[in-house]
Amino acid sequence: MTGAMALPPCLLEGRPPDEILVIVPRRIGDVLLATPLIRSLKHAWPRTAVDALVFDGTQGILAGNPDLRRVLTISDRPSLARHFALLIGLYRRYELALSLVPGDRPTLYAFFAGRWRAGLLLDTRKERWKRRFLHHWEPFDDLNTHTVRMHLALARALAVPPRYEVAAHWCDEDALQVDRALGGSPSRSLAVLHPYPKFNYKMWHREGWLEVARWLVDRGYGVVMTGSDEAAELAYVSGLMRDMPAGTVNVAGRLSLGAVVCLMSRARIYIGPDTAVTHIAAARGVPTVALFGPTNAVKWGPWPRTHSGDTNPWRRCGSQRNGNVALVQGAIACVPCMLEGCERHSASFSDCLLELPARKVISALRDLLDRAA
Repeated sequence: MTGAMALPPCLLEGRPPDEILVIVPRRIGDVLLATPLIRSLKHAWPRTAVDALVFDGTQGILAGNPDLRRVLTISDRPSLARHFALLIGLYRRYELALSLVPGDRPTLYAFFAGRWRAGLLLDTRKERWKRRFLHHWEPFDDLNTHTVRMHLALARALAVPPRYEVAAHWCDEDALQVDRALGGSPSRSLAVLHPYPKFNYKMWHREGWLEVARWLVDRGYGVVMTGSDEAAELAYVSGLMRDMPAGTVNVAGRLSLGAVVCLMSRARIYIGPDTAVTHIAAARGVPTVALFGPTNAVKWGPWPRTHSGDTNPWRRCGSQRNGNVALVQGAIACVPCMLEGCERHSASFSDCLLELPARKVISALRDLLDRAA
């Protein structure tokens, strides 16, 4: 789908753009899954300066990314003064601006920032007014196209060959942070468990985490528990720690996003729910068991390290494996309902995950470890 101009003037003139702004004001996982597009742009045009605009608090996942010149941030609820200052500062600053989110704000940011603009938009009558702010738009598919592939639709619109690597990096300070949190270099292979998602409807049960941890320790793994510094998450992980096997290390709230990436580079196995940390583990090539319930795996399944080509890595239904990732899905008739828990709000829980037995997760773990041996 196109507006009045299919390609930006610079490409019609046979030269690469000087500066590009990639706009993705969403959650950490969304920002991480924008890195294949960013890499595609930088690989095609090595001398082009690429910047990103993201929500404050998500920029850590882009730290150390060699494809970016700088990362700009805005609060998800900015004051009018802060919003106005951002728009004035962005005004026609970039030769190209690309909006990866089909919302009002990202489209507005693209309009102000780019002398030529493209973005993802919902192909509905209600949303048609946004088209006038862009030179080119691609229809946003929230059901049948993986997020990585959806972002890369903008690369193809610019005649840029797609790159499929999800990029997550760390720096020396992040490595030191991991060393301090682990108390030195551990002698055992690390198994990283991330038990707490942002929303209850993505949460597995406590007994499952304990059973998986015991199984791993019995096989010689050192268990590390990760988590953010939010109070509810710290309390949940602390409660689990009381019954975890001896020697389990709790690093919840002690690591930056870059340090989490570094920790994953040292992990032998990872288990986690539908959350950004699971995407990080998959991107780093760690054998990853991803626990999925109501979420649409076609759209949000972790992108396996070696998956390439213009195909979705996951089917909508059923437990499955692709490369370094095993996606274990709750098995009841309504899965995936693509709703927020059985009570239809983010604070409710999902029966498909609460009824997912630990033996099914352990079976996926065993299979991944056997294949990686």
